[in-house]
Amino acid sequence: MPIQLPSLQDIEAAAQVVYREFQATPQYRWATLSQRLGTDCWVKHENHTPVGAFKIRGGLTYFEQLRQRGELPGEVISATRGNHGQSMGWAARLHGVACSIVVPLGNSAEKNAAMRALGVNLIEHGCDFQEAREHAMRLAAGRGAHMVPSFHKDLLLGVSTYWWEFLRAVPQLDVVYVPIGQGSGACSAIAAKLALGHAVRIVGVVSAHATTYADSMAAGQVVEAAVSTQLADGMACRVADQAALDLLLPHLERIVQVTDDEVAEAMRMLFADTHNVAEGAGAASFAAAWQERSQHRGQVVGTTLCGGNVDSNTFAKVLGA
Repeated sequence: MPIQLPSLQDIEAAAQVVYREFQATPQYRWATLSQRLGTDCWVKHENHTPVGAFKIRGGLTYFEQLRQRGELPGEVISATRGNHGQSMGWAARLHGVACSIVVPLGNSAEKNAAMRALGVNLIEHGCDFQEAREHAMRLAAGRGAHMVPSFHKDLLLGVSTYWWEFLRAVPQLDVVYVPIGQGSGACSAIAAKLALGHAVRIVGVVSAHATTYADSMAAGQVVEAAVSTQLADGMACRVADQAALDLLLPHLERIVQVTDDEVAEAMRMLFADTHNVAEGAGAASFAAAWQERSQHRGQVVGTTLCGGNVDSNTFAKVLGA
């Protein structure tokens, strides 16, 4: 069944759920970033949430919807490369629900530590996100726990609040660049655009080393693609979600692919110009805007620093390159 996008009233109500935990994140027109692009460049700072990424919004609304339906379980299980898991951990703790999260082997040490600090029972399994996800589904079925997917209408509802904030705060935006992992960020940008009747153009961004969404958009159906990115773990998806793809196909203007080298350069530029730390996926939006900088002279460009959770050693290597 196709996912129905939230209405403006739905998003406004979701914002009030989010604001019980933290206030709206800022968006700034950074002068030096704008100078680099040759046009106005705004950054939405989702790295300023309590878990350092936008995913917390979805976790809060997902659990609130369970509570309203009287369906809060004893335990939730999900899979992540880190930020979704922190979102689940935060919201589960808030509602007194046990939370187990499966991550692939070799996952970010600092994201793992952050999840454990939120009370998450962390399970390491598989060589990539897809294997971790499949293991989480088996565990949930075997234990009778509630499996939280990476893409769901109640997650999308919460994430829509950040694009609702951004488009209301900067109504003159002409184009925004949105990273795609499992699709909640890009689909929520579409939801906010439609709810507000905004004319902004939405460009999806994927890692050139994790192209399932680019390939699937081109084919009009889910196409599995190998993952080899070493930096953009938040975009390291091997199999696109069909429900997300169905929403993206009619509304994305196009998809831009960014390499790890381009992402690393964007991380350096964002740090130099804003002194904010961006993880790989968090820098992908600006990396794509930078790649296409000649196309947007005279237009107002929106980017999202959607997460800042990069391991210290990785960031040190990026800055030192």
